[in-house]
Amino acid sequence: MKAIWQKNTPYSQFLISVGVILLSAVLFTVISMVVGTAVYGLRMSELEGILGNINNPEALPIFRMIQTVFAIGAFVIPPFVLAYLFSIRPMEYLSLDKSSKAATYVLIVAAVLVITPLINFLGELNSHMHLPGFLKNVEEWMKASEEKAAVLTELFLKMDNTTDLIINLFMIALIPAIGEELLFRGVVQRIFGTWSKNVHIGVWTAAFLFSAMHMQFYGFIPRFLLGGLLGYLLVWSGNLWLPITAHFVNNAGAVIFAYLFQHGQIAMDPDKIGVESDFGSVAISLALGAILFWLIWKRESTNSPKENYSVEETFK
Repeated sequence: MKAIWQKNTPYSQFLISVGVILLSAVLFTVISMVVGTAVYGLRMSELEGILGNINNPEALPIFRMIQTVFAIGAFVIPPFVLAYLFSIRPMEYLSLDKSSKAATYVLIVAAVLVITPLINFLGELNSHMHLPGFLKNVEEWMKASEEKAAVLTELFLKMDNTTDLIINLFMIALIPAIGEELLFRGVVQRIFGTWSKNVHIGVWTAAFLFSAMHMQFYGFIPRFLLGGLLGYLLVWSGNLWLPITAHFVNNAGAVIFAYLFQHGQIAMDPDKIGVESDFGSVAISLALGAILFWLIWKRESTNSPKENYSVEETFK
């Protein structure tokens, strides 16, 4: 079975990828429900009743467990299956066989933190989006989806102690950073880059799908931009560990700052950074972020064995 679909067209590989992802997601959703009944000693009907009431205090640990199992099944496992089916060298296919120097990782941490005001500012602009009147029903559906996602996010980010913090760092930061980068940058970006023979189309198509997948349309633009930056980290370096690191820092920073704010250890709501301040902080964020990402590009384009990045070299 190894590399059995290596010679398939990118279009065919994309359809296969969608099928494998959906199959794995459904399978692990069922597994998570079964595990939930076993771990919490509940019948399936009781479990469904608890999950149907999001305000039930018993629901939070169950939601966290189901979300973690689902994320592993939907995002972490499928890329390895697909890499095995599409390549005789799965780790190379996923760009997990490369390394970068420690200084690059330090620059990535700094860059992700520095662009936070810019990302929050774009998110605030995006939140005021309105569709034309003839798309009223679509806008109402988008708002309902956004509100549901916001309720779940608020539920997950309620952290009473350090145990909750550690759980959230694993569930919200580590698993998505690994799984979503493996899937969107490791597989989807590669497929569309090969299909179009253009790395930029690969980057931005993967970024679009990455943002759309979250079903949070009033945060689409900043997430789309982040997806593009993550994609170019892979393009510059050929090393998927760089976008994984950036993704983890972004998510972990949100979790940690939320915890500190909830417990009164910082005075300012981290979600308001760049939103309630003047344009100066956003301009500084943009300028410093651009400099830091330029430094990362400079280091990686010099140190990477693929100095002259091309579709043929990277998406072979």
